[in-house]
Amino acid sequence: MTAKHSPTPAPSIAADLLVWYDVHRRTLPWRALPGETPDPYRVWLSEVMLQQTSVATVTPRFAAWVARWPDFASLAQAADDDVMAAWAGLGYYARARNLVACAKAVVAEHAGAFPTTEAALRRLPGIGDYTAAAIAAIAFDEAATVVDANVERVVARLFRAAGKPAVRAAAETITPSVRAGDFAQAMMDLGSAICTPRNPRCLLCPLSSHCAARGAGDQEAYPVKPKKAARPQRYGTIFWAQAGDAVLLVRRPPKGLLGGMRALPTGPWVDTPPILADAPVAADWTLHNAHVSHGFTHFDLQLALASARVERHRAPADAIWWPLESLGEAGLPTVFAKAAAIVGRG
Repeated sequence: MTAKHSPTPAPSIAADLLVWYDVHRRTLPWRALPGETPDPYRVWLSEVMLQQTSVATVTPRFAAWVARWPDFASLAQAADDDVMAAWAGLGYYARARNLVACAKAVVAEHAGAFPTTEAALRRLPGIGDYTAAAIAAIAFDEAATVVDANVERVVARLFRAAGKPAVRAAAETITPSVRAGDFAQAMMDLGSAICTPRNPRCLLCPLSSHCAARGAGDQEAYPVKPKKAARPQRYGTIFWAQAGDAVLLVRRPPKGLLGGMRALPTGPWVDTPPILADAPVAADWTLHNAHVSHGFTHFDLQLALASARVERHRAPADAIWWPLESLGEAGLPTVFAKAAAIVGRG
């Protein structure tokens, strides 16, 4: 399938969409109300949180975050452990580290305020092409082309555009020079509520008369997705080492998956199921008839669960003994929280 551009002039698409948006825009805690000036900090934070995460999941976490760290200055001074604990469960933990690095750079190099152009934003830690465009458009109304998953779907159908380069090129033709931020958010809202992956609500769509896929009757064929290669399966063991009313936690290496996070000890993650490999403490380990599974970007992980009562003096010197009654405050990544819920209740 090749890109087939709509004959409708691009300004007409933007104008029709903005009329719809002025009536149907979502009210979101990070979004400025009509007539308000957007807060760049909240725009940036929401865009980072929403990557690979749903609005429903992010909404309460966003509120808790801004109550604790309401601006760049407060976040720049935050302790790493506090930030990582507050991020726990949102996944892709490098994003949390990059948030702090970016806040520090904004304070140190930009007097605590974001630069206002897409190009300057891209030079900050953790801000890639998409995030820079989203901040520039939404916070500063720069005519930047914003293409997230929702926008990609809308544009692919409007133009019957196949492939990311074609979608990007088509999106650039309809990005208006005024109200660029409202247009970007309108495209996101349209993709979320109307132009959905399955059963799009074309009868309610303000752009249905412009939509090439609607005209051809093949809306659900777009966007065209390349076939995904099967992700490899890896295996490991999570160890629940309990001494009295405390459980042994470790600090994961600063680089790599879940870097710098507090976690339950694990053996290596390998291609075949290990049994009690690399236990953190010499003990009489019990292997449970249960496991936890978790999907990462490039592989799926299945972890066996083992537990033992141990003596503290046998643990490594850098062991972290965390009280069981407050384990929920340790900020464990999701995969370890799943394990704790299974073994800890036993």
